[in-house]
Amino acid sequence: MNPAPAGRQLLFGTVVSDGALQEDAVVAVDGGRIAYAGAAAGFPGAADFADAPAVPLPSGALIVPGLVDLHCHGALGGDFPSGGEAAARRAIDFLHRSGTTTLLASLVTAAPESLLRAIAVHARLAGEGLLAGIHLEGPFLSAARCGAQDPAFLRDPHPDLLAELLGAARGTLAVMTFAPELAGADGLVRLLAGQGVVPSLGHTDCDDATAAAALQLAAEALQGSPGRRPTVTHLFNAMPPLHHRAPGPVAACLRSAAAGRAVLELVADGTHLAPAVVATVFQLAGAANIALVTDSMAAAGLPDGGYTLGGSAVTVADGVARLDAGGALAGGTATLLEVVRRTVAAGVPLPDAVRSATAVPAAVLGLSGELGSLRPGLRADAVVVNSRLDLYRVMRGGEWLAPHS
Repeated sequence: MNPAPAGRQLLFGTVVSDGALQEDAVVAVDGGRIAYAGAAAGFPGAADFADAPAVPLPSGALIVPGLVDLHCHGALGGDFPSGGEAAARRAIDFLHRSGTTTLLASLVTAAPESLLRAIAVHARLAGEGLLAGIHLEGPFLSAARCGAQDPAFLRDPHPDLLAELLGAARGTLAVMTFAPELAGADGLVRLLAGQGVVPSLGHTDCDDATAAAALQLAAEALQGSPGRRPTVTHLFNAMPPLHHRAPGPVAACLRSAAAGRAVLELVADGTHLAPAVVATVFQLAGAANIALVTDSMAAAGLPDGGYTLGGSAVTVADGVARLDAGGALAGGTATLLEVVRRTVAAGVPLPDAVRSATAVPAAVLGLSGELGSLRPGLRADAVVVNSRLDLYRVMRGGEWLAPHS
């Protein structure tokens, strides 16, 4: 359970939230909620906070909302797909203390019994408020673009299996990646959206027209959930490359996002995408249509070595995770704050990078009224960094988290 929130407190610094930057600002926290965030001069609730302590922060501190990761397989030795509860708790604690105050547990393709077991574990953790839900990256994916997924367990969408997965999740399944070219994919999209689950196009070998039609169908199916849109699982990765005579799904995904009908996941960790590609997608699609993600696996927060992703052996060398069998990329090793830092280094303005790591993914989850921004009434999640985006302190629900040791 989350610790009890502290009382009233004031944070002074530069606030970066909702695509804007406010210098000489203050964030007023009352219990576990934000009471005010904006210019310090003329703070309308100053009298009510007259006795509230000002939290000591370094000169030039930047205050950003708690980060939100839609695609994360683990950290600190904990592999969410393996379904170990103690290891998952350690991974979640590390990620919270690293600035990712909200995250989905992403599971990979596996035998149905393994998937159901892992879903049950993470549904319990979501029920405790440690996770915002579960992301299923499979099993309804393309064998031709399986990446680090186990091809032995890939299959076409089937309503009976989906019903089992949804039942095990008990309302905590938030996002599901699917390949739109598979038989039954349209029915899957409708079933997912009807259950409040966001369909995410990915691990696909489809063409432009198929991708465009699938995203349009998903957007229409989600219209009953205001503000929610389909996503694209790690754009460019595990799909055909963009070619001027055979655009594949990438061009359709970019058009859909630019039109505001989809949100593009970008693993902007310096390994999955070149910095110039990250900057280009931000210019073409806009920060409001991009969600920065980590795709992190068990090695995040730990040194190079041998790890697992689900049942697959992975070796991490120079921070890059690859399957021992075949050498495919097997997730990332960066935290979301590190991804934000690298996105800014690629030339993306800080307010845009922060927006894509906070407000945009919060909206995908239908949580804009609860987190993802520094606005009155929202949960008091905040990350304090310096001008180099080095981590200083993390607040979750009004409580300061001790740094990871």
